[in-house]
Amino acid sequence: MDIDYESFKKNIYEKTGIDLSLYKEAQMKRRLVALRDKRSFRSFGDYFRSLSSDTEMLHEFLDRMTINVSEFYRNPSRWEVLETKIFPRLLTGKSSLKVWSAACSTGEEPYTLSMMLSEYRGVANFSILATDLDEMVLDRAKNGFYFERALQDVPKEKKERYFSKQELGFKVDDVLKKPIAFKKQNLLSDPFGSDFDLIVCRNVMIYFTEEAKTVLYEKFSKALRPGGVLFVGSTEQIFNPGLYGLETEEPFFYRKK
Repeated sequence: MDIDYESFKKNIYEKTGIDLSLYKEAQMKRRLVALRDKRSFRSFGDYFRSLSSDTEMLHEFLDRMTINVSEFYRNPSRWEVLETKIFPRLLTGKSSLKVWSAACSTGEEPYTLSMMLSEYRGVANFSILATDLDEMVLDRAKNGFYFERALQDVPKEKKERYFSKQELGFKVDDVLKKPIAFKKQNLLSDPFGSDFDLIVCRNVMIYFTEEAKTVLYEKFSKALRPGGVLFVGSTEQIFNPGLYGLETEEPFFYRKK
């Protein structure tokens, strides 16, 4: 057992409420060793002591831990399924949607949802809860500024309609921001809301242990209304959705029974 790292996990939990033991250890430890060595610390104990008193270092740790990689319409074919197959069923007999973008990172995902729903015929109103563990990325998401590479899959007409060109990139139009509420949340420990029509949690579960995934799938299922949908990433197929009261509607889309 690596006593230095085990002590670090305990100290991080006490300071931040983040339980590193729920993440796949080999991946997380490799990432944190690289971060510790970059800062020239010989042990995790020394690293934690500095991290405790240095806000910039703490934010760097959170940013590395939460793997902030995102872009608009990530895996476009999946978003096409959402638009052409999932939304029509969710909107049968109703005209409003309650959506949650879980682990939203820098905001590309909730803004993509806002773009789609702003133009979707039959949607009278919608709300999007966008949550993440890292307050710094939430601030970036609220600001809504992106470099051009993040917009590579945004259709040209939407890019022209919903983004304004800035000197170094693009700014999201306020009309997309209006339906979105950004909030800090630890998926592994904080309570979830309820009666969501759609929960989008993509490219996050791959970093958690199987035990943590089981807990999260159960919590996501409880947070959905009957008939609601959980949309996961393209490497995150749920092999036994029935264990969580879910059934496969389309690949990577799971409907609550």
